[in-house]
Order: sequence, then structure tokens, then C-alpha cells
Amino acid sequence: MAYKIEDIEGIGPSYAQKLSMAKIRTTNDLLKICASAHGRVSASEKTGVSETQLLKWANLADLMRVRGIGSEYSELLEAAGVDTVKELRNRNPQNLAAKLQEINQVKKLSRMTPGAKTVEKWVTEAAKLSPVITY
Repeated sequence: MAYKIEDIEGIGPSYAQKLSMAKIRTTNDLLKICASAHGRVSASEKTGVSETQLLKWANLADLMRVRGIGSEYSELLEAAGVDTVKELRNRNPQNLAAKLQEINQVKKLSRMTPGAKTVEKWVTEAAKLSPVITY
């Protein structure tokens, strides 16, 4: 499912306008263009946004490919050290759910913290998705 580019945490109207110069308007566009190091270099040249920032946003968009993970949960997962679908599929759901709970109590990144069953569904679905981010 494609989200509007502004749905990614940290992308407001100003960045959205810059990204549109590289034809990036949705999370799918972002992944298609910025999944590779070469693509991030090209997008950075067109938009003035750093390659590091583009990679961070591409990682969040990658996590948002998993059903049930939107912008809030992708940010929470990133805070827990889970940056990509490839990393999510290798996590222990119970341990990750506990870590998300711990982080969200401190950082308040999400209104609700996902439970172990939800995290287990994410891990299962992530295992079915092909990795797209390269470095």
C-alpha cells in the first residue's frame, strides 16, 4: 500500500515539495527511487536532501510495507533498532514487543503500543516480503 510521502515522520510540506522534484510523491516512489545507494545519490542531487536523510525515510517507508505498520509504528520500530523489513523478519516477536513497550513509555512515539500478537503478525508478514533497501 502506498502512503502519501507526507505520512512519513519528518516529511512536511517543505520536504515534500523538494522530493517532488525527484518525482517522489508516495512511499512507493521513495522506495523505488531511493532503495539503492545510486538512487539516493541521484535524488539527493535533485532535491538537496542528504543521502543519509533519504535512507532514513526509505527505511521508514520499507517498514510501512508491512500491513499494520504506519508512520507511528515505523518510527517506534526504528527507535527499537529495527530499520528495515529484512531486520524485522529476524526478530523475536515477544522480545521486540517488550522493547517497543519500554521505548514508547519513555519516548511516547505512539498513542498505543502494539502487543506481542500484533508484533508476531508483523514479523510473519515481513518474512514474506522481499528486501528492497541496498547499501
